[in-house]
Amino acid sequence: MNTENNSPVKLWVFIILFLLIIAGGAFGAWFFSLSLIARTSNKEDNLMFCKEQKIYNKLTAEQQRIIIHKGTERPFSGKYNNHYEKGTYTCRRCGAELYESSSKFKSGCGWPSFDDQIEGAVKWQRDADGVRTEITCAKCDAHLGHVFLGEGLTPKNVRHCVNSISMDFVPAAKQTERAIFASGCFWGTEYHFKQAPGVISTTVGYTGGSVEKPTYKLVCTDKTGHAEAVEVVFDPSKTSFEQLARLFFETHDFTQLNRQESDVGTQYRSALFYLDENQRQIAAKLIDELKKKRYNVKTQLIPAKEFWPAEQYHQDYYEKTGGVPYCHAYKKVF
Repeated sequence: MNTENNSPVKLWVFIILFLLIIAGGAFGAWFFSLSLIARTSNKEDNLMFCKEQKIYNKLTAEQQRIIIHKGTERPFSGKYNNHYEKGTYTCRRCGAELYESSSKFKSGCGWPSFDDQIEGAVKWQRDADGVRTEITCAKCDAHLGHVFLGEGLTPKNVRHCVNSISMDFVPAAKQTERAIFASGCFWGTEYHFKQAPGVISTTVGYTGGSVEKPTYKLVCTDKTGHAEAVEVVFDPSKTSFEQLARLFFETHDFTQLNRQESDVGTQYRSALFYLDENQRQIAAKLIDELKKKRYNVKTQLIPAKEFWPAEQYHQDYYEKTGGVPYCHAYKKVF
């Protein structure tokens, strides 16, 4: 009797517990889903934040005033107002290309003026004043300035009036050539080449040896085969390899073997490391000229090997110290 009477009660208890377990599981699943969504959302937000950081350059307060809050720089004060170098003007905020230098013209308005834009780079929209047309970067909405039509200033009859502060400039790539000269202490060699017309840059270093990544201390042992040398990058439209090679011979004593004045060792030898057949032929011709003038030329003519830049404290030495070479002086020999 007791068993039969209690059976319905036990059955209901079991059913209630079963329903509670199901309900608890559903609640847990619901809670877990919300947590997962929140985590995913946060992850997406973080990714967007990372993307923003990657895309946009950091702006100063003044740049923000103009680029983000649509301000205007004072006329005739901008960096690019009277700038006419060949190249491309880009968005300061995101780096997108906006205008080619070929579209820039002198308008006299006090701001950089362009009569064309790179296709799809600039967006036009009605200004907040309801009258003018604002121009912004199509990629990041950075405020650039305003565009005006019908002024007749150029055949295209368009003037993009742009704040300099909204832009950066990338110069057109210049055609350059290289040459490598060794004439004793590289401080003095570099001193003379840095002042030569058409020279874009100079780097002192080591070349002609058998050890990779040599240091000054190692080269000074006179056991690596390296020479102290200078790599010269120059604009061939303003100077030539022959002009620079003549300067090389006229600024050191090329009749000395493995030394230059008080600096003694193979690292101080006179050598011209040619980069192509044209440089070899020009150097050989100059050496022949000097021999005909009865100079006992000790300069080596060697195919260029890898050039290793010297330590930073050696670069632009005399420019940093304000000194002058102790073993290099100009002497006309041609």
